[in-house]
Amino acid sequence: MRLFTETGFISLNHVGEQLCGDRVEVIREDDKTLTMVLADGLGSGVKANILSTLTSKILCTMIAGGMSVEDCVDTIIKTLPVCSVRQVAYSTFTILRITDAAHAELIQFDNPNVILLRGGKSVEYLIESREIAGKTVLESRIALQPRDVLLAMSDGAIFAGDQQIMNYGWQRDDIIAYLERLYDESFSAKMLAALVADECSQLYAGAPADDTTLAAVRIREASTVNLMMGPPADPRDSDKMMRTFFGQEGTKVVCGGTTSQLAAEYLHETITTVQDRTADPAIPPIGRLKGVDLVTEGVVTMRRAVEYAKAFAENSDLMNLWNVQTDGASLIAQRLLEQATEVRFFIGKAVNPAHQDPNLPIGFGVKIRLIQELAGYLEQLGKRVSIQYF
Repeated sequence: MRLFTETGFISLNHVGEQLCGDRVEVIREDDKTLTMVLADGLGSGVKANILSTLTSKILCTMIAGGMSVEDCVDTIIKTLPVCSVRQVAYSTFTILRITDAAHAELIQFDNPNVILLRGGKSVEYLIESREIAGKTVLESRIALQPRDVLLAMSDGAIFAGDQQIMNYGWQRDDIIAYLERLYDESFSAKMLAALVADECSQLYAGAPADDTTLAAVRIREASTVNLMMGPPADPRDSDKMMRTFFGQEGTKVVCGGTTSQLAAEYLHETITTVQDRTADPAIPPIGRLKGVDLVTEGVVTMRRAVEYAKAFAENSDLMNLWNVQTDGASLIAQRLLEQATEVRFFIGKAVNPAHQDPNLPIGFGVKIRLIQELAGYLEQLGKRVSIQYF
């Protein structure tokens, strides 16, 4: 099994604040090795944002660079000031270092304890307490298994609903029970973080009284999705494009009427249209073609899929309704945003005059712009992305 360490995080800003006082920093060395730091600046607003940003960047860089935990924690604790009123450090933090998708080193300072899910159930892990630079730091080493999930959080999560919907907020045990009830092994790290963040938002009645961040890491099997869109600029390259695309391992998605016809001819198969009355009528229907996992229309469908990817990457829509919808754009989103750890685009550069934007340079098609925009959002989500043009 080829494993991949998948990450996903979401932050909710304190009501009335433009900047979040929490910060997540990730440095990925390869598919199996990464360092993630979640820092929570004291209070909210600009000061908290600056201090949590400093904390997360300094710690993540030092840990990923191979410095010892003692040196890293000692440096950050001595660097950050202490609040003269509360006598606490201006930033708390959680450090998660994963190597070979099999070993996790966890360092926690004043954040709620990380939750470990194995098979959808919470698993306790050994925590050792020690003093570094006069501060109590919790340290753990965990042997990971495929499909394990580690969920870190700022204290805004456990205070959600405090004195509003719940007497003492949404405690860690409540979050565990919620995750265990809704857990599905197909959910990505980002989706799991989004589920908890959405519940926090509802408990805060849409007005978070504290910055709230959920950051998840999931050990999962690597999965490649190949997407082909548009015929080649030179029709003589059609066979080459098809051979290259169908020679790849992984899920196959074909977008566009002309492209799907070329694929059908190459496979010596026939496309049939799937009529789905429950699907969004604004999105053209999907097709069925033996040898291809998903066949959709081109630009109209892709434009909607890009909108979904943008909202998912920028955390502007916690509902993610595309995850349960059956139109072509939603099915593309499910495969690229949830299923894939790697996405390979195979894009034909033939120009369709009907799809040109007069505001763009001559010859730069809407199709190309959409794919490049989508690739950017996928990279924000930590996926490996490549684009091959024909």
